[in-house]
Amino acid sequence: MTLERRTLYHFQLCPFSRKVRLCLYEKGIPFGLVHEIPWVRREGLLALNPVGDLPVLVEPDGSVLKQHNAICEYLNELVPEPNLMGETAKGRAEIRRLVGWFDSSFYMDVLKPLVGERVVKAMKTGDAPNSLIIRAARDNLKNYLTYLEWVAVRRPYLGGRMLSMADLAVAAHLSILDYLGEISWEKYPEIKLWYAKIKSRPSFSSLLRDKFAGIMPTDNYANLDF
Repeated sequence: MTLERRTLYHFQLCPFSRKVRLCLYEKGIPFGLVHEIPWVRREGLLALNPVGDLPVLVEPDGSVLKQHNAICEYLNELVPEPNLMGETAKGRAEIRRLVGWFDSSFYMDVLKPLVGERVVKAMKTGDAPNSLIIRAARDNLKNYLTYLEWVAVRRPYLGGRMLSMADLAVAAHLSILDYLGEISWEKYPEIKLWYAKIKSRPSFSSLLRDKFAGIMPTDNYANLDF
């Protein structure tokens, strides 16, 4: 199957953009990247998606796909192998549960406030971060990682015995926190082993080369033996 090149409009510190990037790479689908700053609301992006949300995938025929989960499920159907959505109905339900949990609850409780205070606020207004918001997000992070540690002990991959969208979604979120140095990996050995396995995949190499203007990643971010 010959696949023409697509274009993904994305933000480097957006977990939903990262999830779609990982999915495209895992599926072996050629694509190019257009970097966007979501709060700028560039006219060209709004022409593609009036809501302004990222990511946006433009197909070779010019059609525009929006909403990260819709894009990922579309890609999984477009290129059936590897199957990233599970082998059984119960398996797919569990994968969707984990994806939804991270893309909604984790994002609102942990990632959005941390990135908002540490990155977005500095770039938009130059204001100092709110230490109370950061502290609350870090406390929430500990609860999520404790649960993930429990999951990682019981399964080769988060969604079951094979790599799935659950792994891509969770890794997309955690990779941003890893970039910012927010995770004490030694406290979560099973999650560290799982993340090292995902981080070592060829699909992850592009994310590990990311550099966000004005904010350098931690020393261990691109280190596979961290």
